[in-house]
Amino acid sequence: MNDDVRNIVLGVLAAGISAALGWLARTYLWKRKLRRKQAFFGLPDNSESLLVVNRQAGGGEMSVKRHDVFALLELSALIKDCNAHAQIVGHDTAQQGFGERTEFCVGGPYSNFRMAAHLESLLPGVRVNVDTEPGPDRGSFQIGDDRYRLDRGKDEYVLLARLTAGQRRDERPVFLFCGQRAITNQAATRYLARNHERLARKHGNHTFVLLLKVVNSQAYGPDVVELVADVTRAAQAPLPAATAPRTSHRAT
Repeated sequence: MNDDVRNIVLGVLAAGISAALGWLARTYLWKRKLRRKQAFFGLPDNSESLLVVNRQAGGGEMSVKRHDVFALLELSALIKDCNAHAQIVGHDTAQQGFGERTEFCVGGPYSNFRMAAHLESLLPGVRVNVDTEPGPDRGSFQIGDDRYRLDRGKDEYVLLARLTAGQRRDERPVFLFCGQRAITNQAATRYLARNHERLARKHGNHTFVLLLKVVNSQAYGPDVVELVADVTRAAQAPLPAATAPRTSHRAT
């Protein structure tokens, strides 16, 4: 074997080794990223999860608003990316505890009984006005001393929460998407899909409750979302039996 052939063979071997090392490195990084995502969502390979859906006011037994359907599609894509499976159940048929399977609960307490139970049990510092009569506080959120009123189509609020009871190390989380309107539920699921890596870095696999504001949905749909505050502490602290908010938030 002369020097030219030997150099060619060595070059091919070096290129093959470099390609193999590059492939191994990319595979390792991809798997590490996947494991972190699975840990954040509580969705290991082939695990089961629940998508708990609300009902459209005045609709049939399983009538779901269009934007809530879009929210379920956003969540289904996340679940599939984690190599997990989803089961869709109605809010009034999900009669089980939490922690065994990851749960994604969509809709406000006025149309989702499961959401109402979660708020009462896990977030006692949150009150949602569910009055059916028109009024300035209809649909408003009270979180601690602050009230957040609905300004339809302009400024609308939604709670995005990742909750665990913290009783077991392998406990699966509950994700809440509690909005003032269906379009805000979709906005919260889209926010989670876009920002889950940043949220995982900041909060780890722990409980958090974020208040988001959907800006000018009548023009921008569910795409323009602002983080108002991390309200984890206020949302978990029980409200007094009778309390009036000190601050009201609404666009002027």
